[in-house]
Amino acid sequence: MNATMMNATILMLGSGTSMGVPTLGCKCRVCTSSDPRDNRTRPSIAILYGERCVLIDSGPDFRQQALREGIDHLDAVFYTHPHADHILGLDDLRPLSFQGKEKIPLHADAATAAVLERMFEYTFSDSNKYPFKARVSLQPLADVTHLFGIDFLRVPLLHGELQTAGFRFGSAAYLTDMSDIPESSFPLLENLDVLILDALRLTPHPSHSHVEQSLKFVERIRPKQAYFTHMSHEILHAEVEPTLPPSVRLAYDGLRIPFAGAPC
Repeated sequence: MNATMMNATILMLGSGTSMGVPTLGCKCRVCTSSDPRDNRTRPSIAILYGERCVLIDSGPDFRQQALREGIDHLDAVFYTHPHADHILGLDDLRPLSFQGKEKIPLHADAATAAVLERMFEYTFSDSNKYPFKARVSLQPLADVTHLFGIDFLRVPLLHGELQTAGFRFGSAAYLTDMSDIPESSFPLLENLDVLILDALRLTPHPSHSHVEQSLKFVERIRPKQAYFTHMSHEILHAEVEPTLPPSVRLAYDGLRIPFAGAPC
């Protein structure tokens, strides 16, 4: 008998770059666009399945994103790397961390964990007895982490000279902040229904993939559907999306993407 698949959803919390769109002080046509799809908060997604909510990155816009989308609980967080636009919302996990009996696990590699412990010392210090600090616990980022019925696979990426983590979960993968995909990571990305990947702008960048390069990655990986994220104010949604193949779309804040989680 064939196993049925768990229904799951990717919620695009933020599809923007580190400065967000609109960018402060900028009056370009994207930053002044009336199209809500051009209003991009800092990059993050939530994976929703069953009663679970798993976050990838907690950027500086997390509180705004969670209020906008009605996120009222959190079961775990995975971190891709320690840059500010991916970690600065950690303190906003506090009210969500008070709800459960267990601390919220934060899965991070050693470099990211070291930055989190230094930046949020008051949260992780054993000497701080303040009862309302975030109830979170750092966990080493494993190659495979099984959470509530779905395996989260770490997908090594290159972000300029920095190694970052992408993630595969069920039939979907999220590859933000990357300029290249190591050859050894491509086998982890086979048979995808949904691929979300970095496409910062139209022109090349030293530490991010751009639209033309990302289209080449999509052509090689061959997911059923791909979405571009981490987009700057070079990307006007209504102008760029019609130039893409039908299997490639631009993500936008609040987009919900269904995918098959795992057999259940």
